[in-house]
Amino acid sequence: MDAITYLRQFRLTGYAVFDFAAAFLGVFLLSPFLSKLSRKIGLEIPKRNWLYLTLPLGVGAHLISGKITPLTKDFLDPHGHYILKIVIIGSLVPGLMNIKRVNK
Repeated sequence: MDAITYLRQFRLTGYAVFDFAAAFLGVFLLSPFLSKLSRKIGLEIPKRNWLYLTLPLGVGAHLISGKITPLTKDFLDPHGHYILKIVIIGSLVPGLMNIKRVNK
């Protein structure tokens, strides 16, 4: 068993804790770069907003790439997983707040 497989075996409500930790850590480390990049396209996105947008962007990226993960599958399920949907949409709302258009 390799290290990643070992780390992904720890789960909370069916989702790998390692995946969430890696996603949030990655976005935390990339947020200064992402904020600078967004300024170049005319948007001011605070670094804190990137953390709120981690799960919604992850679901969107998996949908675009066609890689349907358990989280994505549960989010798209029309007959359940309402708490998951509330969490993802609930994190989208503060993630989109305080985004401003910047004149170049």
